[in-house]
Amino acid sequence: MDQVQTILQQAAERGAALGVPYQGSLLPQEAHDLMQLLPSAVLVDVRCAAEWQFVGMVPNALCIEWRSFPGMQPNAQFLPALQKQVSQDDTLMLMCRSGVRSDEAARAALAAGYRAVYNVLEGFEGDKDGMSQRGHINGWKMHGLPWVQG
Repeated sequence: MDQVQTILQQAAERGAALGVPYQGSLLPQEAHDLMQLLPSAVLVDVRCAAEWQFVGMVPNALCIEWRSFPGMQPNAQFLPALQKQVSQDDTLMLMCRSGVRSDEAARAALAAGYRAVYNVLEGFEGDKDGMSQRGHINGWKMHGLPWVQG
């Protein structure tokens, strides 16, 4: 089995263990690897514009807010923007700060007809540590994957 199939199989098994309705749950390194190996893979960062600007972002990720700052109200234009920019045949990988908003967005994308939907666990910043700080336990940045300051 090639590397792409191995990653997708592990993500499917992880997703099944978590009970998610979409195709699977990726670790940050796996999402990064798929961006390099699978031409149809699209990473969609669903955090808000303030997070992209002040916390950082992944190069070549598509940025579409799931919820908008301030107030974190749902973005009614999320699905229209996604449908305009990403084919339903693409491998859709959704990421937020820690994996919660991206889970919501993944469920919405699946309901909208996307066929290969994955949530990126840990997200961009990861979980809070004992000092209530992110970026030390897990997440895209903690794993040393490529990112840029907004």
